[in-house]
Amino acid sequence: MTFRLLQDTNGAPVLVTARLRLRLPRLSDIEPSHRFWSSQRSHLMGGPWTMETLTAETRGLLDQWQKHGFSLFTVTFHGSDDGIGGIGPFFPDTHPEPELGWSLWDAENEGKGLAYEAAAAARDWFFATSGYDTAVSYTDPDNHRSHRLCERLGAVVDPDAKHPYGDEPTLTYRHRRAA
Repeated sequence: MTFRLLQDTNGAPVLVTARLRLRLPRLSDIEPSHRFWSSQRSHLMGGPWTMETLTAETRGLLDQWQKHGFSLFTVTFHGSDDGIGGIGPFFPDTHPEPELGWSLWDAENEGKGLAYEAAAAARDWFFATSGYDTAVSYTDPDNHRSHRLCERLGAVVDPDAKHPYGDEPTLTYRHRRAA
């Protein structure tokens, strides 16, 4: 198992890995995530976003937790409650199936295996608790870092997967529950 499962004071899941803690998002996470989502660093993930768009997206994540029992987690380091990223399964109404996604909000946290550590834990928790056998990661064809992470997680390109982005070029990776 890639994580230890705890619960917060409201009974919501908290995943603990070697270096990280994954908890439900909070509105207070909007400000630190805005630095990423309003920057050019987010351009391969649908950004940049305005504060209004980010607030609506964060509320949507919270709604997904209520509707599905899962959505993106906010990632923190042990000993801190400050969010450093959003990682996990999510399933907005616009998607044909659940997606496993990730963003680290500060470039200094990239290249250290943090996204892999958090995504592996979130993926394993999702498959263990949701009843789904697969999930996808919709990626921009130019987002080579995400492609490498998908492959490291064991996902493979699924050219037949439907995606919610119309005519936009999208490379879809398929994650499968371990046998």
